[in-house]
Amino acid sequence: MMTSVLLIDDHALFRKGVAQLIQSDSELCVAAEAGTGEEGLQLAKQLSPGVVLIDLNMKGMSGLDILRALKRNGSTARCIMLTVSDEERDVVEALRSGADGYLLKDLEPEDLCARLKSAVRGNVVLDAGVANVLAQSFRAAPAPDPGLKELTDREREILEHIAGGLTNKEVGRALGISEGTVKVHMKHLLRKLNLRGRVEAAVWALERLPRDTR
Repeated sequence: MMTSVLLIDDHALFRKGVAQLIQSDSELCVAAEAGTGEEGLQLAKQLSPGVVLIDLNMKGMSGLDILRALKRNGSTARCIMLTVSDEERDVVEALRSGADGYLLKDLEPEDLCARLKSAVRGNVVLDAGVANVLAQSFRAAPAPDPGLKELTDREREILEHIAGGLTNKEVGRALGISEGTVKVHMKHLLRKLNLRGRVEAAVWALERLPRDTR
């Protein structure tokens, strides 16, 4: 079954290029394109796409405003920000607002469709460039937080990888453990931190794990 994608971006040339790329994948199709937030919200309501790709910085209604409106309207689409900004505060705000992914516009074309399909499978997708920025923030001394004390070393390692956008399978490969073991650790750390899922865990990690001095 093909997954439909709605594109919301006020740069027509870029939008057309992304649409052409998506149409070349056998598992994805373009439901529609919108050049404004208002038009995008209307099309999302009419078409109920599986994925909505949203530019963060748009004239008029911003990408975050569009994302929040989609969530308020009860959209079940996987909402992914596609932007030039790799600022950590933008990533955190997008995830806090309900985004299922955060990709940069300089992403390799062949990677875009793979990331979209990963999001459809329920994963939070972060661009490699964003993950690198976040990885740098883990090098400073941690700020005190009672929640961190509850985690084992392994759970904390897994949480850092989740914040970097890795899937359970990728985390297992990085740590040399099985995907099933990662899932068990995820279940335990979510319970300890009183979180409901991967997105909340990623936001929690970005806000509380060690970060560079600004």
